[in-house]
Amino acid sequence: MKRKVFFSFHYKADHWRAAQIRNAGFVEGNVPVSDNDWEEITRGGEDAIKRWINEQMEGRSCVVVLIGSRTAGRKWINYEVKKGWVDGKGLLGIYIHNLKDQNGEQTSKGNNPFARFTLNERPLSQIVKSYDPPFSDSRDVYEYIKENIADWVEEAIEIRSKY
Repeated sequence: MKRKVFFSFHYKADHWRAAQIRNAGFVEGNVPVSDNDWEEITRGGEDAIKRWINEQMEGRSCVVVLIGSRTAGRKWINYEVKKGWVDGKGLLGIYIHNLKDQNGEQTSKGNNPFARFTLNERPLSQIVKSYDPPFSDSRDVYEYIKENIADWVEEAIEIRSKY
């Protein structure tokens, strides 16, 4: 059974990398949004963005944060992490800096977005796992994620059930 997950990522910087992971097919992700659709959603203001995120998260069992060079600290990433945790969903991070983008470029490794949150004075990054594929070749990174993402999601759900 494929788990339904919500993919959280910095759209402008990482949508190409995120699409590669979504297309792996081992988990069912939220529906991708086009540039035009996102512009329409954002024109509705913060309430419209929150509504869209909330609707996309419905029925999902895990939030997978795809960590690029500028993911940590972004307002809507933070909202998605917090909402996912409060709603009892599994959380996990996957570093995607070594996946190539549409221009064939890799980027630098970003900071862990869970380090900004605490649970009982403990950084959430000590509870939520973030995986950094041990390869620099984009194809190897993709294969590693593809082979492991389903297990990581199950583990994230199990970890969340303990809190």
